[in-house]
Amino acid sequence: TPAAAICIEHILKEVDFISIGTNDLIQYLLAVDRVNESVAHLYQPFHPSVLRSLKNILQSAESAGKKVSIFGELGGDPMATMLLLGLGNIDDLSMEPHSVPKVKKVIRTIRLEEARQLADDVIHMSNPDEITSFITNAMRVRFPEDFDRDLSFEEKPSPT
Repeated sequence: TPAAAICIEHILKEVDFISIGTNDLIQYLLAVDRVNESVAHLYQPFHPSVLRSLKNILQSAESAGKKVSIFGELGGDPMATMLLLGLGNIDDLSMEPHSVPKVKKVIRTIRLEEARQLADDVIHMSNPDEITSFITNAMRVRFPEDFDRDLSFEEKPSPT
């Protein structure tokens, strides 16, 4: 919840690890019901408040020596993987099985310095669309062979 994100330093004194549920965190930070069709378009995973909250949580957990798991749609989104790794230390990402190869490719291919630079570049941006565009362009440059016409990161079949 946003309250837990704000008080993370106090919570970390009482726990052995933390798990971040990104779907609920985004929904409650932005006060947007992601299943309500009339406002679902306002549900923006790359909103500055979401990214700054995640960065604060990850940095606080690292300072406290606590492990961090991320679950929810953001954890299995290859477009978010590089950014998440750049925001701070993450020990576990939970995702749907079909997301594993895509996320694995991003993790195995990028350098941590690249991820940190991406996070540094977007953390000061104030517009979610600008952030999304910046991340999309960075991923398109880094993984040109994996983007289809819809800009979605797609697993290509291996040649036989």
